[in-house]
Formats: sequence, C-alpha cells, structure tokens
Amino acid sequence: MTDAAPPEPAAAADNPFAVLLAVQDLDTSIAQHEHRKAALAERRELEALQARAAAIRRRVAELDGQRSEFGTRLSHLEEQTAAVVARRKALEDRLYGARGAAGRDLRAIESEVAQLVGRLHQLEDEELVVMEEQEPVDQEAERCAAELAELAEQSKQLAERVAEADVAIDAELSVLAGSRATEAARLPEALASRYETLRSRLAGIGAARIVDGRCGGCHLSLPSVELDRIKHLAPDAVVTCDQCGRILVRPSLAGGR
Repeated sequence: MTDAAPPEPAAAADNPFAVLLAVQDLDTSIAQHEHRKAALAERRELEALQARAAAIRRRVAELDGQRSEFGTRLSHLEEQTAAVVARRKALEDRLYGARGAAGRDLRAIESEVAQLVGRLHQLEDEELVVMEEQEPVDQEAERCAAELAELAEQSKQLAERVAEADVAIDAELSVLAGSRATEAARLPEALASRYETLRSRLAGIGAARIVDGRCGGCHLSLPSVELDRIKHLAPDAVVTCDQCGRILVRPSLAGGR
C-alpha cells in the first residue's frame, strides 16, 4: 500500500523518514517517561496511604456520631439526676422543718424520698452502662487518631519523594519535548499530519521500522512479495503496513537508527 510522499525528496542527510523515526522514538520515550511518572512506586504507596487515611476518617466520623449519642444519653441522665437530687433535697428540707406535721404526711414524704434514692441508684447504674458502652468506642477513636497521625507523617515523607521524582522526570520530559519539537519541525506537513493521525489511533505508534521482514508496530511478518515490491519503490514513496496501517520505514531509509 503506497502513497506519494512530499513532491520534493529530501537529501539523505535530511531524509524525512529518518526524521519521522526520530520523532516516533522521542514520542515513545516521552510516553515511557509519562508512564514512569504516573506509575512511581512511591506514588502508588502514597495513594494507598491516602485511601487508608480516608477510610479511617470515615470510621472516625462514625465513631464521633456514636460518641455524640453517648454524650446525649449521659446529658439526659445527668439532667434527670439533677432533678431527682433537687426534689430529694426539697423533701428532706420539708422533713427537717415538719416536726409538728401529721405522721401520715411525714411517712408520705419519707416514702417519696426512699423512691427518689432508688431512682438515683437506677440513674447511676444507667450512667455506668453508658460509660461502659462508650469506653471501647473512645479507645478505638484514640487508635484511629494515632494511626492517622502516623499515616500523615508517612504521607508527608512519601509526598516529598514523589515531588522530587516528578521534578527529575519533568526535567527529562522538558528536554525530550524540546528535541521532539525540533525534529517534528523538519517533517513535511503532509507526512507529519498523517503520522499524528495514525499515532492517535494506534496506541501512540504511528511509524515503525521494517525489521527482519516484520512491521515494528504490529510485529506481523510482511509477505515476501510485498517486501520485494517495497524494495523497488522510489525513496520518496510512503509505505504503510497492510495489517495495522502504520507508516513503515525501510531499513535503507531509517538513517542508521
């Protein structure tokens, strides 16, 4: 499968197909650097720590909700206790000041005081139950807080290492991008446009060498008849792989790359 290349063939030193391979190699290197940056072990570890911290914070929110409920229950019990204590004191004060009151009235007051004492014991027992229920929740909350603090320190250290790695990789990417721009500027417009279209469709590989009779992009063997036909094409002919559609660069035009 052939198409006419730019009308004026370039000199050997400015062979557009050798330049195209240079651009492809730089694009491949850029993609590898970007993948290496995204797949840094430290970055994955940092993401795992952040996910763990997020899960713990969700658990802390649940625990805070439970602790709030315990606090509400204790406050309600304390209010009841305060009311019972106030009522008991008022009745006891009446007892002390009721020396001349009828025995029946005194017995009624004493009976209510006894009931209030029983109610106080009941409220104290209920408070103990709530506090016992709250204790393991408080302990878990403390463990979560300690783990979050440890994760924060680990995340800080990892984030610093990731930032250092990113700076180094970004510096390399900047150099590669500069070289890529320089090489791409040397490509004929039609060839560059075709390459970019193919590269966007074919996993970043728009051009490939012919290596040992195979397409360097899809790695499938080219028929011997096709190889012979390609060998006799004009140097400025654009060759594409019948299997994957990528631009194929013949060894004689690869510029020693």
